[in-house]
Parts: sequence; C-alpha cells; structure tokens
Amino acid sequence: MPLKEHPRATEPLWHEWDRKAQKHGLRHTVYAVNGDQYTGEWLDNLKHGKGTQVWKRTGATYSGDWKFGKRDGYGIYSIPDPVTKEYKVYKGWWKNNKKWGYGEMCYPDNERYTGEWSDGLRSGWGRLQSRDGSIYEGQWLQDRPHGQGTLHLPNANRYEGSWKDGKKHGPGKFFYLDKGRLLEGFWEADIPKCGILTDFGRDEAPAPPQYPIPKV
Repeated sequence: MPLKEHPRATEPLWHEWDRKAQKHGLRHTVYAVNGDQYTGEWLDNLKHGKGTQVWKRTGATYSGDWKFGKRDGYGIYSIPDPVTKEYKVYKGWWKNNKKWGYGEMCYPDNERYTGEWSDGLRSGWGRLQSRDGSIYEGQWLQDRPHGQGTLHLPNANRYEGSWKDGKKHGPGKFFYLDKGRLLEGFWEADIPKCGILTDFGRDEAPAPPQYPIPKV
C-alpha cells in the first residue's frame, strides 16, 4: 500500500523576517503579530539591556533590565485586575523571567509585601501588610509564612513563634494585650493544642477579665 505524504507545516513568514531583521542595539518600538510591543535595547535579535514591554492581551507592562530575551535584573512590572482594573505593581529584582531576590509588591486595597522572592514566589524573609490591618513579619516559603515569624493583629494582639504552610504550627506565644494575658504553648494548624495561660500586663490592658489567673 503506497504511503501518503502529508504536506509539511509551513513556518509563518514573520518568523523568517524576524530572524533576518537581526535587531541589535537601541531600537524604536517593535510590534509583535499579537499586538505586544517592545521599546529598548537588543542583542542578536533578543531583548537585552534596558527596555519596556507592553502585553496587549493582559495590559501588563514591564520596564527594566533584560538578558537574552528574559526579564533579568531590576525592573517594574504592573498588571491590572481583569475585573476591578486596579493595578498590582512589583518593583524589584528578576532572574530568568521570574521575581527573584529583594522586591516589593503592592496589591489593590493597600496590601503590600516587602521582602525576598525565589522562583517567582515569596520566599525568605518578608513583611506583609494585609488589607485588614494585620502585619506578618518573618520567614516565607513558596508564598506562605513558614518558619519563624510574628503576626501583629489590628487590635494590638500578636503571635510570635513557628509557622508551617501559612498557619501557626509548633511552639509559640500569643499575647492577648487587650485582656492582659499570655498563652505560651504549642500550635497545630492554627489551633493551640496545649499551653500555659498567665497574666501579662493586666494593669495596662484595656479590657482585662474580672479576676486574675490564680497562681499555683
């Protein structure tokens, strides 16, 4: 039975034109077929040096350092929310097209993270100020509090201790400063499993319980 030859897929002409262009050095705005645009420096047809990229589909913008076609170095990236149109803005360091090193991310509703990144995720030491007014300072791993850290709540209460996968986990201390009490113990998945509750700053507390904890 004779074999049927299928026609080979032809490469779009713009691929060949792009190779022949051999963009090098500083160029004016270059438009891609999908509407994206880049203004800046090139090296051997790759974005390299300082430049600004605008993505048409998402409305995102990056302005900063490039290395062999990828975001690498210091840069500012902003992208609007598809529904609210409010911008999320990152200012910091990049490596191989991902957030890497020290940087600051400003989210809508006044939420802000300042600290270390790795492989595009919050990892290392960082400080997150949440929209509800709470503040977490400490270690992160893959975008979640993990390790040692302190959570400051809007009512001035705070937790100091161990975290795992974004939850209180391990030995820690919870300061109920509104009541003038301290719980020192062990947490598991955000739940205190065992510990010792003592009075702490009871005289300065705004709403202490009626009776102090008896001493044993």
